[in-house]
Amino acid sequence: MGWFSKNSVQNVNSKLRGLTVSVDELIDQQRYLPYLALHPNKLTSNRAGDVKSAFKGRGMEFEEVRAYNFSDDIRDIDWRVTARKSEPYTKIFNEEKDREIVVFLDLSATMVFGTRNELKSVTAAKLASLIGWLAVRNKDRFGLLIYDGKQTTYFKPQNNVADLMYMFNQISIKSYEILQNSTLGDMSEAFDVLQYNQKGKGTIFILSDFYHIDTEKFKKIAVLARKHQVYCVNIFDILEEIAPQNGTYAVQYNDSKLVFDTSADDFKVQYRQYFQNNRDNIKKNCQKFLCKYLEIRTDVPIFKQLSQI
Repeated sequence: MGWFSKNSVQNVNSKLRGLTVSVDELIDQQRYLPYLALHPNKLTSNRAGDVKSAFKGRGMEFEEVRAYNFSDDIRDIDWRVTARKSEPYTKIFNEEKDREIVVFLDLSATMVFGTRNELKSVTAAKLASLIGWLAVRNKDRFGLLIYDGKQTTYFKPQNNVADLMYMFNQISIKSYEILQNSTLGDMSEAFDVLQYNQKGKGTIFILSDFYHIDTEKFKKIAVLARKHQVYCVNIFDILEEIAPQNGTYAVQYNDSKLVFDTSADDFKVQYRQYFQNNRDNIKKNCQKFLCKYLEIRTDVPIFKQLSQI
């Protein structure tokens, strides 16, 4: 990739829209920020947790105790004062400033797949950029780790647009490189790199399809979750959940070839069950290791999915 200039990469990416992502597309994600701001109360659910709180920070500084109001979080009730006063009192905290928001961007082989609109790798890249813009808007520091199946590239959290643009450029270049030569690899080292570099408390978004993150690798995520708020974002294509229309299909991966017929009802059930088992496994591990779970499809605009959570 060394002989490609920034402009040549951008020109190539513009011709491969949906297969790679350009810096311009990543920059363009900032225009969706107002849509998210219009739905502040919808960014919560039992499934995803409080996504909005990721940009309010996890670290809080105690300020005072006052009488409980109806809108206060019951988790902040000071039970000792409540017992002494015979009426509810709550703890008030100040938000910690200059927080770190870090994205773990999986661009390994299984992410180079898509049948509607764009590849999973492209959707993940756009979501990473949107998170970056949200962090910058909230004056937080944004960091990035890119794992492409072979190499782990870590970018220290920064709070300026210039560094954000540099990260976008690297994402764009990687999105083209993996299209030419994708590798699965082992994520263990990438998680180790992230753990080593994240010293203070922060929020981490892991953007992946999680196909190659088994329970053992999830334990590395669990180590991160002990100190940070971790969001596991499952990026998927609708064809992974629902079998294609009735017919005979041929697929190839490396030197392996397979022909299958989707007409049988049993096949459709088993096909969907495979995806559901993977989803259930991610949710189970998230619950076990105190992570938040979120889903993003490739064929629906990201901002609409976040707005409807």
